[in-house]
Amino acid sequence: MANTTTQADIQQSIVQQQKSEQRKKQILNLVLLVLLLLAPAVMYPVFLMKILCFALFAVAFNLLLGYTGLLSFGHAAFLAAGSYTTGYLLSNFSGLTTEMGIIAGTAAATVLGLGFGVVAIRRQGIYFAMITLALAQLVYFFFVQAPFTGGEDGMHGVPRGHLFGLVDLSNNYAMYYFVLAVFLGGYLVVQRIVGSPFGQVLKAIKQNEPRAVSLGYNVDRYKLLAFVISASLAGLAGSVKTVVFQLASLNDAHWHMSGEVILMTLLGGTGTLLGPVVGATFVVNLEYQLAQGPLGDWVDPILGGIFVLTVMAFRSGIVGEIQNFMRKNMS
Repeated sequence: MANTTTQADIQQSIVQQQKSEQRKKQILNLVLLVLLLLAPAVMYPVFLMKILCFALFAVAFNLLLGYTGLLSFGHAAFLAAGSYTTGYLLSNFSGLTTEMGIIAGTAAATVLGLGFGVVAIRRQGIYFAMITLALAQLVYFFFVQAPFTGGEDGMHGVPRGHLFGLVDLSNNYAMYYFVLAVFLGGYLVVQRIVGSPFGQVLKAIKQNEPRAVSLGYNVDRYKLLAFVISASLAGLAGSVKTVVFQLASLNDAHWHMSGEVILMTLLGGTGTLLGPVVGATFVVNLEYQLAQGPLGDWVDPILGGIFVLTVMAFRSGIVGEIQNFMRKNMS
């Protein structure tokens, strides 16, 4: 009887702890939402939109690296696929609405992600990473050579248009709240995936793939689906970024962009929901501040140094280190 009571108490304690953590997450999410809603009153909306676009890109990448354990060196290809597709359609088809252009860009990135995944997903570790890098370089050279992409000049003057034919997106404040809604939608999708049974299987694959196979899970299918979802969200980030800046450029497809999203995710904290958002905010702000000062030519070396420091000394990232510190003080 004593053992039964003890087990019941332990289970009740675990449930209460889970409810407490869930309540804290809800409060934190609410605080962040309020801050994001009020942010345009104190900061330039276009700069905030840049942060949100890259934050969505990093959140998409983190689903693959942080929760599935797959390191892709080619995620810039999906950002660029969404960017160029949306830019081309909105520039050449005047009757196409902005939201349809973004959906088309996201769809293009999804199809490309499926193609990448089918080729690369059966490989692991460095072989998977190198295959994604090689495929992404093929996409990069396609955008360089294709006649409709503008080559090294890229696409300029992409119209923002009207949202649902009603909201004029040339207004930066209207555009900001649209980008915020898209970001929150992508963030909540990843949050839902991570907390679902599907997300639990992804975590199991990352922790011990042979064990997941022995339990009867079709590991390749789960990894492929995670890869495609990640590519879709990355394409969505690229599509929205093109509308915001009215520009699609080769920088979106360059391998440097794939490295940058890796840095954002590692710096913020892999395997955490807020980590990529914090990492993207830090990197975008740092690049802007450095570009304004005398160290503008040293942006890449400084980012490289931060990357090495993060890997060597702060492997949990900013958010991960904060969570570890709080756990130690609470225990």
